[in-house]
Amino acid sequence: MPLITLFSAPKPFTNPHIAMIQRNAITSWTLLPDVEVILLGEEAGLAEIAKELGVKHLPNVARNANGTPLISSMFQLARENSNSDLLCIINADMILMPDFVENAKQAARLKEKFVLLSQRWDYDITSPLDFSAGWESGLRESVRKQNQLHRPAGSDFFLFPKSCYNDIPNFIIGRAGWDNWMIYKARLENWPVIDCTPSVMIVHQNHDYSHLPGGRSHYDHPDTNENIRLAGGQANIRYTILDSTHQLVDGKLASPKMTSLRFTRRLELMLRSIFFFLPEAMIENIARPKRWQKRFKKLFK
Repeated sequence: MPLITLFSAPKPFTNPHIAMIQRNAITSWTLLPDVEVILLGEEAGLAEIAKELGVKHLPNVARNANGTPLISSMFQLARENSNSDLLCIINADMILMPDFVENAKQAARLKEKFVLLSQRWDYDITSPLDFSAGWESGLRESVRKQNQLHRPAGSDFFLFPKSCYNDIPNFIIGRAGWDNWMIYKARLENWPVIDCTPSVMIVHQNHDYSHLPGGRSHYDHPDTNENIRLAGGQANIRYTILDSTHQLVDGKLASPKMTSLRFTRRLELMLRSIFFFLPEAMIENIARPKRWQKRFKKLFK
């Protein structure tokens, strides 16, 4: 029985660059020990790649009116078709290496309920990866040379025990807000939010947004407003890796190092709890004065 089930809803394999980076990512997952992979949806080319790489394919994921998969359906299908104790929703452009599995095992040994996440390393890539012996060390060296550790905003995977996240709203995949809610939900339930950035390299293959209307980022997409509504408002989508409660370092849990951004975020949460009785717009002005808002805009870009 595999320890982890990775599940994802890839984009269509029609754009050559998107097709290449998704093939890179999914192939890397199939090489991991103690892992099974479930690909969700009926996008062009998905059934073929699932068959080629020998992974499970479930086409009947529920969608919104625009035909975009719903995260609630993704979670339900993964839960119903998984034999693993740990589930992990992941974007289909993320390359994983064996250190990911080791960190998942360590987190599971330390906590009964938790969510594991990390910052990603952004990576410019224009050709398929060669997965011959030693590919991980070559990739790590190339990624470090580009030196693009992403800011602690936006999360590309969430790993958690099956007992967590049983009540996911009908969020729309590929739009902003739902990933922030995942952290908010964990904090609300008092589950440890474990940042494993110091111990793992998760590689995001950079791409454009040509798959979205107008080629604009998902932050500007109308469906993002629906995600924000389902999340319960702007305050609940402010949560990022800055809100992690622990860091996983050398197999042990440690308190996250205090930084100016983390301190500012904790102060904001304290102010929101004090002025909870005020309208959201007024709380926003109190908790996020203009000098803070400029800093957080840079963080979320």
